[in-house]
Amino acid sequence: MSADATVEGLLRELAPQVLAALVRRDGDFAACEDATQEALLAAARQWPGEGVPANPRGWLVTVASRRLTDEVRASSARRRREDADHAARPGGWQVLAPPGEPVPDPDDELLLLLLCCHPALTPSSQVALTLRAVGGLTTAEIAAAFLVPESTMAQRISRAKQRIAEAGARFERPAPDELDGRLDAVRRVLYLIFNEGYSATSGDELQRRDLAADGIRLARRLLAVRPDDTESAGLLCLMLLTEARHAARVGPSGELVPLAEQDRSRWDRDLIGEGVALLLTTLPKGRVGPYQLQAAIAGVHDEAASVDDTDWVEILGLYDLLRRIDPSPVVSLNRAVALGEVQGPVAGLAEVDRLVADGHLAGHHRLHVVRAHLLERAGDVEGARAELDQAMRRTTSVPERRHLERRARELPPTDDGQAAADGQDSA
Repeated sequence: MSADATVEGLLRELAPQVLAALVRRDGDFAACEDATQEALLAAARQWPGEGVPANPRGWLVTVASRRLTDEVRASSARRRREDADHAARPGGWQVLAPPGEPVPDPDDELLLLLLCCHPALTPSSQVALTLRAVGGLTTAEIAAAFLVPESTMAQRISRAKQRIAEAGARFERPAPDELDGRLDAVRRVLYLIFNEGYSATSGDELQRRDLAADGIRLARRLLAVRPDDTESAGLLCLMLLTEARHAARVGPSGELVPLAEQDRSRWDRDLIGEGVALLLTTLPKGRVGPYQLQAAIAGVHDEAASVDDTDWVEILGLYDLLRRIDPSPVVSLNRAVALGEVQGPVAGLAEVDRLVADGHLAGHHRLHVVRAHLLERAGDVEGARAELDQAMRRTTSVPERRHLERRARELPPTDDGQAAADGQDSA
């Protein structure tokens, strides 16, 4: 691993610790977050050439504190604290700790995740702020990940910080009756980050390895501070069991390799082992939630020696349970694939047609991908070709479009299609 990569990984690990230390001491999240980002940028410039300091966290806290002090002096917009009481800043974050040497708190990272996922924010703003404040990514990196201009992402992050300040958010654990709901938002955001990294929704690259790694790293942190939360464990299991396939999912030229065609010897057996072991210790505890069930489905796929060995009956049963406790059009669509494997493509198509009739997933390319798969299995080659054409028109991922184009080319020709091809050849 290069020095730059080592420094980048260390900075991402330290970013939430530094930010939490400053917020706990100073109380102004927006100012502390800006100061932390400046310290991270300074370290990224200096450490690869000069070496990592003996106390990298202390270095970052010191530099960020100086940036924060300079900003306070320059703007003269904040009052000096007269003593170490718990005075609140108007319209901002409440000061919960006196100034002094910041001491890490095991709950700090959880508190940052909870604050970045404040209900006053939209889901897209929650993701952006989490990547910036907890993931340690720069605004430019976040903008590149979601294919928007850096100025647009900067405005989104700035508005997010303003919204949570206006909402009177505080750097403290929410009340017990609020915590579970906030954890749901945290898990959703982390899964969105991971999923965008594992399967980029747009652009030329199939995967964003940095985002997937951030999702897993932050899910590990969430579980570390809430080891009793079975759904957080389920989320980490799902990420590990999915991530285990990433190397086999991309071909030599960056093309998408579907699950049925993957070389399973390239799957990461260590990740599979870790995920399965965690799942087996999690499922017997407490209420079973949707992330645990999705992880169980991923585990059935990962433990199958080949496509033919996949236990589709078990997968269908898990989807039935998942649809009962967390119904959604996406769950029903995935269940249709399993149903098609167990009861035949006609049964799967009937399930998809119900989604179409209800108007669910209208315009979503995956609906057409699933219909194409089931129609091809049912012998309707022209129907499958038409569905693949619709999917190609709707996907914004270049590698996925190329994969769909290949699938369309590999469909057996119909009589009309062969005649047209013969006519073109003769011309």
